Amino acid sequence: MTAHHTLEHRDQPALDRSQMAERLARDIAVGSYVNLGVGLPTLVAEFIDPEHGVTLHTENGMLGMGPVATGDEVDPDLVNAGKLHVTELPGAAYFDHPTSFAMMRGGHLDLCVLGAYQVSARGDLANWHTGEPDAIPGVGGAMDLAVGAKSVFAIMTLFDRDGMPKIVPECTYPLTGAECVSRVYTDLAVFRIDQGVVTVVETYGTDVGDLSSRLGMPLRRLEDVPAAA
Repeated sequence: MTAHHTLEHRDQPALDRSQMAERLARDIAVGSYVNLGVGLPTLVAEFIDPEHGVTLHTENGMLGMGPVATGDEVDPDLVNAGKLHVTELPGAAYFDHPTSFAMMRGGHLDLCVLGAYQVSARGDLANWHTGEPDAIPGVGGAMDLAVGAKSVFAIMTLFDRDGMPKIVPECTYPLTGAECVSRVYTDLAVFRIDQGVVTVVETYGTDVGDLSSRLGMPLRRLEDVPAAA
């Protein structure tokens, strides 16, 4: 039996931040242990189906994190790594930083979701420093997650404020991790990265030809992926 893959073009405008997070959440496998990076990745927690048994880890020492807390849910002592107030789910556990980083470095997390300045065609990740002299570096635990998690998904806008691509042939910013990103979720498309080949899975308000031109690099269409037996 063969699998047939077809690029999905959705007749809708570019996704907003919440829609990007919701789209990524749909691809998290049932029963996964997942770390969500600070910033945009945090929104993914709002869209995880409680029935899927996904357990969220935060590097400052918690398993079983729930969505961001609001109103009476706010506990001043309960925050994630991005210092946002969060909720706890039944069975939540707390531990110190050494234990948390042992989980991250020891291959115990199925997935981490990270923001990015750049992702290369090989899956290299740059998300901690732009290299500019006046830029403030902020690596946090990203390097540990990039090499320790079994899979790494990046979520970001496809172009920066100056219109420069963030999926690039080669990263020009200092790397967080090499060849670690397997999927990239953006406002204009979802991409799969495998051994230097970038495959477009879905597009939003654009098409593969336009994306390839704007990114200045070849892109593979999903229907061109060899069928799996």
